[in-house]
Amino acid sequence: MAEMNQCESCPAHKPGNFIRHGINMSGYDYLIALSGNPNTGKSTVFNNLTGLRQHTGNWPGKTVTRAEGAFSYNDKKFKVVDLPGTYSLFSMSTDEEIARDFLLFGKPDVTVVVVDATRVERNLNLVLQILEITDRVVVCLNLIDEATRHNLEIDDIQLARDLGVPVVPTAARVKKGMKSLLQNIYDVATEVYSTRPFRIKKIPPRVSRAVEKLTKQIKEQFPDLPNARWIAMRLLEGDQRIIDAIQSEELGVVPQDVQVQEKMKSYGYQKA
Repeated sequence: MAEMNQCESCPAHKPGNFIRHGINMSGYDYLIALSGNPNTGKSTVFNNLTGLRQHTGNWPGKTVTRAEGAFSYNDKKFKVVDLPGTYSLFSMSTDEEIARDFLLFGKPDVTVVVVDATRVERNLNLVLQILEITDRVVVCLNLIDEATRHNLEIDDIQLARDLGVPVVPTAARVKKGMKSLLQNIYDVATEVYSTRPFRIKKIPPRVSRAVEKLTKQIKEQFPDLPNARWIAMRLLEGDQRIIDAIQSEELGVVPQDVQVQEKMKSYGYQKA
């Protein structure tokens, strides 16, 4: 199919990216990452989306279990990767490292973030971090039936406006809202829905200038990279995993005059 070949040939679907993460994308149009805090019902959402078309194994070189599945919608095939449940993407644990690396280097077409509707405020920490990495996000506001039972009212329409991405209330255990979730995944994947993700802007002026300068350098070197600003912030924090990645084949080789440590010194940035 022409559409399939076109999808497979785009930069985000270079086979090396997915072989490195143990993902075979042959025969699929779009890659979906499923993320979220532990105990949000993420596995139930995954099971609803994929049914019996799923299998498990370990992430390459890790003892952490990886679940993959697939579904078809509107004549398009979607591969779903269920990422480890995590509270953040700061790579403080193996689970966090796997989730972050997949979102950053695996370049999923859509990231579905499953949020516990009874603990929205606590779950938004991960949502905001993911919005720094990718524009293509759908928030699955799961356990909405539990929220109702506890007399919690959530304005999902206003939340979607604030976050700049679709927010879909669901009760995955009883399959409530799953059709809407599928439609929104499809709309974001096919760019029918144009997201405008919320990004944190209130950072110290000195750091902000450093981020802007380094982001520009990264964009010049890697024009197709969708998350240059987030990478710039992590580089300035001295994140060794990101430094290694930007100097390796995962993002390409940085020329000598764009070495991270030199840029940090020239901006007068001192890690706290």
